[in-house]
Amino acid sequence: MRNWLLHTEDKLKMLQNSITKPAMARSLFSLNMPGIDELFPGFASGDFALLYGSPSIISLTSLLCVRAQLPIQLGGLGSNVVFIDGGNTFRLYNIARLAQLQQLNPTRVLEQIFISRAFTAYQLTCLIMEKLEETIKKYNTKLVVISDIAGFFLDNDIQQQEAQRIYSQIVSYLSNFARKHQITVIATYLPYESSKRNNLLKEMTVARATAVLSFEKTKYMREESLEKHPSFMLGTAELPSENLTLTDFMAVETRQKVKSCLISVNPATALLK
Repeated sequence: MRNWLLHTEDKLKMLQNSITKPAMARSLFSLNMPGIDELFPGFASGDFALLYGSPSIISLTSLLCVRAQLPIQLGGLGSNVVFIDGGNTFRLYNIARLAQLQQLNPTRVLEQIFISRAFTAYQLTCLIMEKLEETIKKYNTKLVVISDIAGFFLDNDIQQQEAQRIYSQIVSYLSNFARKHQITVIATYLPYESSKRNNLLKEMTVARATAVLSFEKTKYMREESLEKHPSFMLGTAELPSENLTLTDFMAVETRQKVKSCLISVNPATALLK
């Protein structure tokens, strides 16, 4: 009887501990931008995220490349970055400027971003589906950015049926890839003229993404919407309507000019071979 009571008490203590012990919060890769963080606290490991809408998402990827190199305690990833550029959108000057604003060495930041540019849909497909796995292992990266993921597949030189087939394979691969390797993969979908093909490719991307954020700018306001997420509440946040730059959104009081010599800095990027 006594043994039974002791056994029961042990079970109760274990149950109490499991209830009262706080669960360890999963660290998030945050944007650290007023008006956005309240709606979207950040990306998680295993996310395949889609950013689309305003051309401002080009500047946003520059910010992500810099913030990924911050320590985890500051909302970063403490990681190198692989940047697959499908639309010639990488902005060296923006990276250097944002690095200084984050109190990081611009040269060092550029050296830790490994860029590969694609010039056709088939090159982009190869870089993603054949080279990406060995690349993230080689550079030990926790963030992959795919810039202008759909642009080449909207080209009329590629038959629509073939474009849809290959593109579907790419977005499915990236979704599984992010989950398998527990890294963050962020794709940007730039604004293109509405068409049946464009709408279909965007729907494919949204369907495979775990997180979807849209950025829209009108004459009177800027809006950021969280359209899809497995955990966070969906909604829209209004951002300032003035013609503000990305650094204004970052709420940084001291703005430094990047020295002109930074323009000639060799970014020490690596083309995937």
